[in-house]
Amino acid sequence: MSTHSRDEDATSREGGGAHGEVAPHGGLTVGSVAQRTGITVRTLHHWESVGLVTASERSSAGYRLYTTADVARIHRVLIYRELGLPLERIREVLGSGAALTAATLRGQREQLADHIDELQRMHHALSRMIDTVDAGLPLTADEQVRIFGDDWNPDWTRQAREKWGDSTQWTQYAERAVNRETADWEQIAEQTHALDSTLAAALARGVRAGSSEANALADAHRESLCRYFDCTISMQVCIGRMYTDDPGFRAHFDGVAPGLATWLHDAIDANARAHGIDPDTAIWE
Repeated sequence: MSTHSRDEDATSREGGGAHGEVAPHGGLTVGSVAQRTGITVRTLHHWESVGLVTASERSSAGYRLYTTADVARIHRVLIYRELGLPLERIREVLGSGAALTAATLRGQREQLADHIDELQRMHHALSRMIDTVDAGLPLTADEQVRIFGDDWNPDWTRQAREKWGDSTQWTQYAERAVNRETADWEQIAEQTHALDSTLAAALARGVRAGSSEANALADAHRESLCRYFDCTISMQVCIGRMYTDDPGFRAHFDGVAPGLATWLHDAIDANARAHGIDPDTAIWE
């Protein structure tokens, strides 16, 4: 049998065979200490090998026996380890005077306070993310109407979540929305209104779907959607279908300019054809 195997066998007998036992004169066996402190026999042996905690006594058979002071030291090690100190630093602290120990604790308290602050920031960000995923927008209903206009229906975001809440695009939308402040949404609303006005002006001037100007406007429309999620031309076609099929969308665009819903739908389809995509078979991808 190798030396390594004999050592492991001795460890097994010392930790397992004596598990939970107390020596006749009061010293605790390594198994009993492991049981009472919740750490493994192997860990206790490692701590002894690095000079962190050493059993003060030995049984008649040569097994380690831990005194009350030894166990108290083990509990101090556990406390310092829970505070994040490495074993080498713990050994230095335990071997120093009370002043150094107090200084170390103060340092750990400062680090812990910083960590708590960071966790609170993470908690706040996570709460905002949950609210955004659930509600669709990190804005109250009144804020939505004020920013997006009187014809805005706050229930639209709930409907969108119910329809697309499990999609990759909704996750992207939520991740981007959660970092936007009210001023950001106000800017987006201004840009959206400006684009609607530009589209309406093109319709009024008789710009035909499929022309270079209409294709450029379709691209600008898709770029506006990319504020929320990565929108492909095929996805834009699917969205364009809703502009004529969904009463809410049709009412919005025709409210900007009569016939704008159909014109924008046709412009999106024509631009898709220019990119080699058949709008009749386009899918969400």
